[in-house]
Amino acid sequence: MSTETTQDRFDRLMEIMRKLRAPGGCPWDAEQSHESLKRYLLEESYEVIEAIDAKDDALLKEELGDLILQPVFHAAVAEERGAFTMDQVLDAINDKLVRRHPHVFGDQVIENSAAQVENWEKIKKTEKGDERKSALSGIPPHLPALMKAQKITEKAARVGFDWEHTDQVFAKVMEELHEFQEAMAAGDQQEMEAELGDLIFAIVNLGRFLSLDPEEALRKTIQRFTRRFSHVEETLHGRGRKLQDATLEEMDLIWEEAKKLEKGSI
Repeated sequence: MSTETTQDRFDRLMEIMRKLRAPGGCPWDAEQSHESLKRYLLEESYEVIEAIDAKDDALLKEELGDLILQPVFHAAVAEERGAFTMDQVLDAINDKLVRRHPHVFGDQVIENSAAQVENWEKIKKTEKGDERKSALSGIPPHLPALMKAQKITEKAARVGFDWEHTDQVFAKVMEELHEFQEAMAAGDQQEMEAELGDLIFAIVNLGRFLSLDPEEALRKTIQRFTRRFSHVEETLHGRGRKLQDATLEEMDLIWEEAKKLEKGSI
């Protein structure tokens, strides 16, 4: 059994990264910068999500390791520039977690998770001072559009800019759908784009109002579509057919079969 502690293992990871970046190490690793590494941070995050969805603990363990490597890589690059060290990164997040959980590390009383979110935002605003003057400030500009839309509606809701009832939000969705239909009838491409954006935004707001994550909902829909489409392809291939040779009616029948298989009714 290994006698290494968690600290030992983390230190070893940092040393491995430093050696990879050092002269005589790995040319690819040595060439990387914060900018060139951005894509890998996103890719590894999504691979962790895939492992979670697959409920595969072995894969999740591997993907979490790949994800942890990314901040280690960035910290090594920053250390070389004399900007900051991994120790300072860890100090910063440790201090932040303690500051923003006074109900755990202090004597403040928080009734529920909603109250904690509100308190977190208050503390965050105090820490940032005058840096963030708008209620919508602090949202990363490069977030996926659906996620960004959700965060915007969440922030607006915290200052009272929100609907009172679900029916009102749903009515807004139907209003935006009607306006999109009007733009389609007029054949105005620019107006259609604007109204489509309004419709999607309204749907995101409806999801937020119902405590549904639109990014997660759409991602799962894409997964279902991909599985069912693959079933259509494989079924037709088994019949010696190609997609191009099948009728829409035939493909739709196989699609419905895929839906029943997923629900266990076949």
